[in-house]
Amino acid sequence: MDMLDLLFRSEEVERDFSSRACLQGMLNFEAALARAEARAGVIPVAAATAIAAKCKAELFDGDALAQGVALAGNVAIPMVKALTALVAQENKEAAQFVHWGATSQDAIDTGLVLQLRLALKSIEADQDRLARGLAELATRHRSTIMVGRTWMQQALPTTFGAQVAGWLDAVGRHRQRLRETARRALVLQFGGAVGTLAALNGRGTEVATSLAEELQLSLPDIPWHTHRDRIAEVATTLGLCAGTLGKIARDIALHAQTEIAEAFEPAGEGRGGSSTMPHKRNPVSSAVVLAAATRTPGLVSTMLTAMVQEEERGLGGWHAEWETLPQIVRLTAGALHHLAETAPRLEIDADRMRQNLEVTRGLIYAEAVTMALAQDIGKAAAHTLVEAECARARKETRHLRDVLGETNEVRKCLSSEALEALFDPRRYLGMAEGFVDRVVASSKRSE
Repeated sequence: MDMLDLLFRSEEVERDFSSRACLQGMLNFEAALARAEARAGVIPVAAATAIAAKCKAELFDGDALAQGVALAGNVAIPMVKALTALVAQENKEAAQFVHWGATSQDAIDTGLVLQLRLALKSIEADQDRLARGLAELATRHRSTIMVGRTWMQQALPTTFGAQVAGWLDAVGRHRQRLRETARRALVLQFGGAVGTLAALNGRGTEVATSLAEELQLSLPDIPWHTHRDRIAEVATTLGLCAGTLGKIARDIALHAQTEIAEAFEPAGEGRGGSSTMPHKRNPVSSAVVLAAATRTPGLVSTMLTAMVQEEERGLGGWHAEWETLPQIVRLTAGALHHLAETAPRLEIDADRMRQNLEVTRGLIYAEAVTMALAQDIGKAAAHTLVEAECARARKETRHLRDVLGETNEVRKCLSSEALEALFDPRRYLGMAEGFVDRVVASSKRSE
């Protein structure tokens, strides 16, 4: 295990994208191919049985395969050679039917699809877990008032539940995207040398249909060797997810700043400490997620660039995918796993949120006052008036309510009681709490 694996990865998805899992995915294709061809009468049943018996990753020498890959240019060629040798040890006649009518890319792409099916299932489970946790957090803090911030500045009152509902709403869209992407991307790749299955003497459709059934994959209308939109869609779907995870992590990290101190990642033995500063409580999960969100866009760009592939078999573009897509899957899965563990257990300081509402001495209620005055003197005039009084309140280091209370134009329009009410944050939450209810209800319906 690499020292950084547990920090950046999901253990379950790591298993799905290990070298051994990659090999087993291709071997699963070869075993299913042999069985499908035997069912269609293309190869003897005994040959299919002998081939399938050797399609086990533990029977292969990984170091020897790696050396073969360096010479052959892809992982399937040495794998097929090694599989043929293993089968020949017990049944020389059966050995000649290994990889019958297929090409290297059939084994590699379908093996990848089988890996993706496992990994996307794990990712979907963590998305669901994160959604449930955020729904609970949003509901719990539906009415927990805090400052809404724009351009990193205090803006208007909102609720923490409303902010979390925004996170949850985005996660819900990613759940839907992932399901749709999986439906389109998890398809068989089987075309032979140039995508015509000519080597199967007219039995190609029959074998392909049987092979898809064996592997429980959808059968596309035509092989897709150099049409990489399905694979690129997986990359972009996960890239979008990583971006949202990064946004959530950024918000959490901002809340956790010492000067803000409104929300914190859950504490634990050895978690978030510093090698030199005993007082530190660093947002570790946020850092991990932000790292993934930083790295993933460049990798997605590589996948999109690699879509431009030549005719019936790509040169270089296909090869560029081999390490890139697994990195995207692993990074996104790791970020999602960490956030699903952390976000629902955030420690929220509601008192601090309330205290931070008063940092500007009432300036965050300027819009509320403006809208109230606008009913009498018009929006433009009200804006100009309140803007000037805000500047005076800053200069004199006074509360905006007190400054406005001295202003004749304001007193003409608003009683002291009406003015006081405008500085109650609960009166200026708009639809914040209603939005929480709507998003949570929608999330529950999608479960």
